[in-house]
Amino acid sequence: MASRAFEWPQRALPLPIAPFSDLKRWLTRPLVGALSLVLLAACQPVRPVDRLVVAGRSRIDSVDPAATFSIGAMQLLSALGDPLYAISPDGELQPRLAVAPPRLSADRLTAWVPLRQGVRFHDGSRFDAAAMVFTLERFLAIGKLSYLLGDRIASVRASGPYELELRLRRPFTALPQLLTAVNLTPLSPTAYRAHGRRFLNERFVGTGPYRLTFFNDQQQRLEPFADYWGPKPANSGIDMVNLSNSTALYGALRSGEVDVLLSTSLEGDQQLSLHRLAAAGSLREGRGPALEIGYLTLLSDQPPLKDPRLRRALAFGLDRELISQRVSHGLRPSLRELVPPTIPGSDPQAWPAFDPAQARELFRQAGYCNGRRLSVPLTFRSNIPSDRLFALTWKEQLARDFGDCVQLEISGMESTTAYRQLGKGAFTAILLEWMGDFPDADNYLIPLLGCEQAEGNRCLKGASAASGSFWTQPGLEQDLKRSESLEGEERVALLRRLQQQVAQASPYIPVWLVAPRAWARPNLQTPRFDGAGRVVFSRLQKEHHP
Repeated sequence: MASRAFEWPQRALPLPIAPFSDLKRWLTRPLVGALSLVLLAACQPVRPVDRLVVAGRSRIDSVDPAATFSIGAMQLLSALGDPLYAISPDGELQPRLAVAPPRLSADRLTAWVPLRQGVRFHDGSRFDAAAMVFTLERFLAIGKLSYLLGDRIASVRASGPYELELRLRRPFTALPQLLTAVNLTPLSPTAYRAHGRRFLNERFVGTGPYRLTFFNDQQQRLEPFADYWGPKPANSGIDMVNLSNSTALYGALRSGEVDVLLSTSLEGDQQLSLHRLAAAGSLREGRGPALEIGYLTLLSDQPPLKDPRLRRALAFGLDRELISQRVSHGLRPSLRELVPPTIPGSDPQAWPAFDPAQARELFRQAGYCNGRRLSVPLTFRSNIPSDRLFALTWKEQLARDFGDCVQLEISGMESTTAYRQLGKGAFTAILLEWMGDFPDADNYLIPLLGCEQAEGNRCLKGASAASGSFWTQPGLEQDLKRSESLEGEERVALLRRLQQQVAQASPYIPVWLVAPRAWARPNLQTPRFDGAGRVVFSRLQKEHHP
């Protein structure tokens, strides 16, 4: 048999099942030359008993925490690295590479974080405060989400061999939650010395329970790290595969070609089928915390939606319950706020419920419905099945309820192309989703509403412009910054008031709430999620019966 560019020792490569064209490409990619599937079938090694295949639909272009922020990449990095703190499934803060909560100065502008001793990176080098400083300074310098730190932390230094000192720009209540972000997982200064100011996309050297031994955008191989400081993985390794075809993923789980399937971007009908199979005992279904929001961004500084009456009319005219049932069979419950309901500061009724009479009245006030019909272009991401179904369903619903007032013109665009054009004001309306990098209300509001430079209600520079709405209002930025420093009920009250103010202008319209799911073969234990909504790979294991 021909030699392989990447060896799968003792691993049975799954056979393709028609029409799994993506799965065929996955199977043949690591092989040298154009081996046929027939030859591949004749040369399969034996699968290790406790090694698992986890499949998803999220292409991963980089494993550099400074470069990537997709849901799939964060899932992978959560198995390869450790944060300073983590959120438990019940929402409690847990020290990980830190050993206690941050200690604050009297003015709350300096924080000291005590670090765990005896931890090693995957290359054998020592984790200490100097390594943590290297990681944070690198992220500040080149991180695509550097604002996570830069907007709140002025400087970092090692105040002792195992103590990290953070100087804050202003008091920041959610500092421990910020330090749970996977993007801030420590990196080995030895391994990244030549990449201090540039990305290392295909290699990762951290402290987590697994080492990364192979990487491309469709396959990742994880091996247990023998010197891991914490509990050892319950399996002998993970082969993570990423396919673009929902039908291939669904069939691969049903046939046993993969052990665990992540729900990201699966077709709604297929998610419902797997949910029912799990209820019947044919699969194991795990469900994580609902932290991902789906929402509409409306271009608020250009006609026609520059008129707030039309944005409000669309908000009143969105039948969320119908859309939830048609698109996800109720697996994505309707949402009327920008902050997930489990996070302090949420306001479940901030945005209006479906009210056809109020919507029609606002359309009329804006000069429509009386022989004049508003045309609204809606862009959906063509590679996200739920986006397409949402667009078709909402178009049908608006035609049914307001056919003489408004017409939706839908068109699809691949997601990465759409993201590049979002900050250029290219979309009158577009459906997007957001999951905060750490579970705090500000991390849902600031990425959509932050504004560094404004003219009246128009944001010229900042997160609101980058998010495609270009909306702000006088005093909003100051209130957002003030909310970061407040505590307790005073902070919760301000966050709720901010959501209510945004709902009145409706530059965004919340649509639904997404809880991650994972399905496992019946011979595995039910997948478990952490408090950030990611499957805990190290706890995946097969049932062992006597």
